Amino acid sequence: MTATPNPLASEAPRRAAGARALEHFLEAGFARIEPPILQPASSFLDMSGEEIRGRLYLTSDASGEELCLRPDYTIPVCLAHLASASEPAQYAYLGPVFRARPGQRGEMTQTGVESYGRADTEAADAEMLALALEAAASAGAGSLKVRIGDVRVFDGLIGALGLADAWRRRVRRGLALGKPLATILGAGNGANGQAGVLAALERADHKGAKALVQDLLAIAGIATVGGRDVSEIADRFLEQAAERAEGGVGSDSQAILTRFLAISGDPDASAAKLRALAFEAKLDIGALVDSFEERIGFLAARGLPIGEFRYDAGFVRDLDYYTGFVFEAVDAQDASAKPALVGGRYDRLARRMGAATDIPAIGAAIWIDRLPLAGA
Repeated sequence: MTATPNPLASEAPRRAAGARALEHFLEAGFARIEPPILQPASSFLDMSGEEIRGRLYLTSDASGEELCLRPDYTIPVCLAHLASASEPAQYAYLGPVFRARPGQRGEMTQTGVESYGRADTEAADAEMLALALEAAASAGAGSLKVRIGDVRVFDGLIGALGLADAWRRRVRRGLALGKPLATILGAGNGANGQAGVLAALERADHKGAKALVQDLLAIAGIATVGGRDVSEIADRFLEQAAERAEGGVGSDSQAILTRFLAISGDPDASAAKLRALAFEAKLDIGALVDSFEERIGFLAARGLPIGEFRYDAGFVRDLDYYTGFVFEAVDAQDASAKPALVGGRYDRLARRMGAATDIPAIGAAIWIDRLPLAGA
């Protein structure tokens, strides 16, 4: 008789790997935290938009408040930190997260760290990536390929070009979705027919204007158009309003953006290319490149193989609360692998969650299910 596979036994290596990674974080001085699995759904919908709704496991409590199984730890840890009112603070976690993914398991195991209140930005950035890579190695992970980016440099270049904030959001979102720059900057169609609405939106703040458009669409009973959901439709209306108010992106700016986004590869060489572009295009981003190079120095001081890392100028996150260093690592032996380790700086998140001011913050997460573990 053939023995029936034991699913618990097959999960044992992953559970042990997660425990080893967490132990590394705790030994580094991070305090264990375990936010509730049930979280207010509004916290995630407000941060990521309604488009994330289809990836959440939703329910409600007796009062009718919409809840969800936590899809990640960053927002729950931020809420717990704000409730504690203690800074600086460093947290570590390990547990299940839940995301609805067609054809895949909805429950995954995540461990990671979150750091709040450190003023030594570049040193904290380097420590977080180094610590996450060390924890992955402690878990038994094989070789990982690291990619880094810098949202501050990206945003700084957009600002130095004099482009409207709506264009910054539009380009960031398009790059995060893998769209080419020409497609992102392409002129929208159909703006003339909604001239009255667009004129009103030009005078409204982004959050309020987006809420207004979403309400109007909901009243009209519109859920999707051409494959786009209500949130995406609202964003497009705001983009068109920005185009009316600020005009398009000129050919000179497009050429500079194209040169900027082509910068990739060795971080040290990329820093030199960033300086050359800034000098030739007369862009005031020198201080941001200084910060970029300082971080590289801290990474090297921790013994990390900087020459093996890849910097991509267009590697950004599609969320406004990300403000600086971003990184990810994938299985070096699998070209199609999804990131097993991700992280970044999100100094704006605390204010978005209700704090009076921005709070320096950076985190890193390891998807245990994606780690390349021998025998797992």
